[in-house]
Amino acid sequence: MEGGGGTTFSEIYQNSKKLLLRARDGLERLERLEFSSSNPVDSPELSFAVKKDISQIQSLCVEMDRLWRSISAKSQRDLWKRKVEQVVEESDSLKESLDKYFLRHQKRMMEAKERAELLGRANGDSAHVLRIFDEEAQAMQSARNSSMMLEEAYSKGVAILTKYADQRDRLKGAHRKALDVLNTVGLSNSVLKLIERRNRVDKWIKYTGMVVSVVVLYTFWRWAH
Repeated sequence: MEGGGGTTFSEIYQNSKKLLLRARDGLERLERLEFSSSNPVDSPELSFAVKKDISQIQSLCVEMDRLWRSISAKSQRDLWKRKVEQVVEESDSLKESLDKYFLRHQKRMMEAKERAELLGRANGDSAHVLRIFDEEAQAMQSARNSSMMLEEAYSKGVAILTKYADQRDRLKGAHRKALDVLNTVGLSNSVLKLIERRNRVDKWIKYTGMVVSVVVLYTFWRWAH
């Protein structure tokens, strides 16, 4: 079975397989250039060649899809159908990978352009950029100073509270000692009052004894005379 220009179905299929191998090899080289270093290298000529090969494969797939449908023998028709579908799947996969490569390339170009624009603005208005950096540095320094002041205030507060706690403990100790002294003084006063009362009783006993003795002596003296 022949296609356009007298080319057989088998020849068209073999050409598509060769183009698949060449396109896959070119795409792998593009990706190696892209990921081989921190600074990706682009190859417009190689990417254009891979894109051209994939386009030719897709054209051949359209031609082969028309040819296998015209095969009369079912077994041969099914065989070529599977082969053509395989080529279509591989070409679609290569096209998807190439599209992703172009998207990454476009993103790198946009980022490079933005960096260049930022660098240009920075070089054109360096005073403005320096003022922004200076303001940010001052803000960071102010935040650090505020943090240090808060830490210092916290440390002083802790020291004051600790001192108050120590004073409170000392006051409690003094209060307990004062109570002990007062209790001791109270006991001493009671003892003194008891002794004083005993002395008064002893005096009354002595004076009473003296009076009784005088009365007894006086009575005895009168009876003797």
